[in-house]
Amino acid sequence: MTPGRGGRSLGERAAASGVRAEGPVTGPEPAYAAAGNGGEGRHCWVHDPPESAGTWPGLLVEWRQRGGTWQGRVAYTVTGPHGPALVESWLPAARLEPR
Repeated sequence: MTPGRGGRSLGERAAASGVRAEGPVTGPEPAYAAAGNGGEGRHCWVHDPPESAGTWPGLLVEWRQRGGTWQGRVAYTVTGPHGPALVESWLPAARLEPR
């Protein structure tokens, strides 16, 4: 359990889930993916997502490799017609930057 929090961390919950990555991953991870133990979410900047141009704060949840390129699953908010909207999607690593 993480000090100062009431429950298990994201890393602890992910480890307890029993879900593992499918198949071997080839090629280098994005430079900042190696920091940390890989189980916790990491704050990042999302650049020009499809929903809205600009730079938005996000939470990087996990990495995967598809077609020889890395993608990050991120949750972020954008300004919608009725206020902020929460978006979760897989985006190319080139659109993500560590915070």
